[in-house]
Amino acid sequence: MSTKGRETRSVSRGLIAGSCGGLAGAWCMNQFQSAWSRVSKAVRSQKDEQSSEFAGGQSSQRQSDPATVQAAARLVHGVFGRDLTPKEKKVADPVMHYSFGTVTGAAYGIAAEVVPEAAAGAGLPFGAAVWLGADEIAVPALGLSKPAWESPLSTHVYALASHFVYGLTAELTRRSVR
Repeated sequence: MSTKGRETRSVSRGLIAGSCGGLAGAWCMNQFQSAWSRVSKAVRSQKDEQSSEFAGGQSSQRQSDPATVQAAARLVHGVFGRDLTPKEKKVADPVMHYSFGTVTGAAYGIAAEVVPEAAAGAGLPFGAAVWLGADEIAVPALGLSKPAWESPLSTHVYALASHFVYGLTAELTRRSVR
């Protein structure tokens, strides 16, 4: 049996390639979300201009910290017994996001080495699984967001699309590195 087109399976190579893929995927996911936010904001601004006379007052929608910041705050409070400062919260958000993306990518890279079928679908099933497991189940279960059923469909579509970007990028990067 020839291994000319494919090196032998290696968990350590899978871990490294998957970590690189997860990090790249998290970065691309952030870029996608930033672009989506800019477009959404522009659309909302247009709608607000058209309906400002019917607004009936200011919107006082207070946004809580993202799940990444809340998780970091819990971790710091549990380990050090103190709260995060506003400056630390700004750092905690990307640190938690990229760390989770990298670790999840590493697990995916290992899985792809052990069970090559795990890499089927160009990473889209992987992205969907991360979305379902993290955004839809774990984050609400940990009290880091409201229950999934309380969010509008558009929020779920946005999150799923973001995770498709993550999974696709993670897989393409994993393959390139591997």
